[in-house]
Amino acid sequence: MRKLQVDLPVAVDRAGSVPLVTQVGDQLRAAMRGGQLTAGSRLPSSRSLADLLGVSRTVVTEAYQQLYAEGWLEGKHGSGTYVAEVYPHVHAEGGHRSEAADDVHTPLEGEDPETGLIDLRPGRPWVLNYDDAAWRRAWRAAGDLPMSARPDLYGDPLLRDALAAHLRRARAVPAGPGDVLITRGTGNGLDLLAATLLKPGDKVGVEEPGYRAARWIFAGRGAEIVPCPVDADGVIVDDLPGDLRMIYTTPAHQFPTGGRLPIPRRERLLAWARATGALVVEDDYDAEFRYDVAPLPALYGLDPEHVVLLGTLSKSLSPDVGVGWLVANPPLLDRVARRRKELADRTSGPVQRAVAIMLDRGDLDRHLRRMRLEYARRREAVVAALGPWTKGDTAGLHVLAELPEHVVPEIVAGARERGVLVDTTIRHHHGPPRVHGLVVGYGSAALHDVRRGCGIVRTLLDHALQEPELLPGAGHL
Repeated sequence: MRKLQVDLPVAVDRAGSVPLVTQVGDQLRAAMRGGQLTAGSRLPSSRSLADLLGVSRTVVTEAYQQLYAEGWLEGKHGSGTYVAEVYPHVHAEGGHRSEAADDVHTPLEGEDPETGLIDLRPGRPWVLNYDDAAWRRAWRAAGDLPMSARPDLYGDPLLRDALAAHLRRARAVPAGPGDVLITRGTGNGLDLLAATLLKPGDKVGVEEPGYRAARWIFAGRGAEIVPCPVDADGVIVDDLPGDLRMIYTTPAHQFPTGGRLPIPRRERLLAWARATGALVVEDDYDAEFRYDVAPLPALYGLDPEHVVLLGTLSKSLSPDVGVGWLVANPPLLDRVARRRKELADRTSGPVQRAVAIMLDRGDLDRHLRRMRLEYARRREAVVAALGPWTKGDTAGLHVLAELPEHVVPEIVAGARERGVLVDTTIRHHHGPPRVHGLVVGYGSAALHDVRRGCGIVRTLLDHALQEPELLPGAGHL
């Protein structure tokens, strides 16, 4: 049930240096974060609030529009403006849930339903907050469209057009529908590229540590895997060999260390690709979720001739959807499409139509805005518990807790005994491990379980790292 309209803790300072729109938006946002405005609270109309504050209606309208775009507000024309349900622990009846209430949970809320454990391993998104009504509407609308006897090898034209617009808007990718091929996800896109371009014995660079599925896919097509070391910023470009056929990289949020490849190094990587003739395969796997600054534009936008961009809905929506994309220059895309025909590979037509409809109606964008807020809260909980050790926490759905090698097995085993699953960096290496620590995911566990699980890990860390020389420079929280 919706709450009655509430009084707002908002005032404006006309003499201040901060624009009025920003003042109104910041104060409303702070009130929602602090619990003064709770989920379901109805806000005054833009006209009423403008009259109350003594500002133009445009000021309030623009502030509301920004909060709508960020996912803080919801409503329909004529029915009012309400605080969205973005904080599960804030109830419309008022106030925050108690810590005791946070400890009460069901398997579907936070624990892995198969194991009954708190799963803090990376790679899985939260799928319970999606707008089921929007999903059903998209499926019904997709069902009204005729089936195709000859599926388009490049993908549904409606989805290619919608995805191109989405990528231009969200990732500054200069692509049109003719540059997009619809895949079943990142793995499918990698395999299509490998099947099209690689010969047995071709050398392929993969970040070290990095996404092990990429290594398996390339090796499965006969490639020789060349580990390419990374540092805190991402792949180390200056040491790249000159005989690679292609290199796989995650520049927006290196997996698993979390580095963000800076612009100067991006330019050096592209210069290397142009000089060697290698293809750069950019995996944009979780670039939608950034918490400090706007994401850097995709690497593809700097050089579409030497970069292929891969994306997926597995992290932003659900792995069950099975839709991704491959963005490349049209001649290369044509080669991939021809190879795809030979492999009898295709993406489900009805699923493509449903995703196109969600994009066209704005449902997917609204979902992404809500989940940015939700994941930001979980990320804050991880950093609050593990802050001295965390790296790569400004984006994505996981962080790296870099630790001395000898304590990692003890912490993993101790966490497992206490009902918490965590990953390590070991399995993400091709050769001997260079980076040691925990890879802590916060995508698939509920907020209270993230807090509880990270608290357990922190206790184990405090016990394992009792020697002063092992403690990080930031010290304990």
